[in-house]
Amino acid sequence: MADGKAGKDSGKANTKALSHLQRAKVLELAGNASEDLKVKCITPRHLQLAIRGDEELDSLIKATVAGGDVSPHIHKSLGREDTEDFSPKGNQP
Repeated sequence: MADGKAGKDSGKANTKALSHLQRAKVLELAGNASEDLKVKCITPRHLQLAIRGDEELDSLIKATVAGGDVSPHIHKSLGREDTEDFSPKGNQP
């Protein structure tokens, strides 16, 4: 519009376009996940991995994907720092 005001439907159009781009991104990432696992079909697990693997999508989509299982995540404090203590040789007398 010439007076600098947005039309009443411009927000809907922007939301629709953004929603379309998000769906395309999710499907692309899920397709990549299925290719990495050498599978031809995209499953709910691939969707879950795609959403949780992308920082932006993870912050936007807080829903649980049915059949998506659990996302692989190990907290840093649970990781091993010194692997020598856990070696089989260190436990023998």
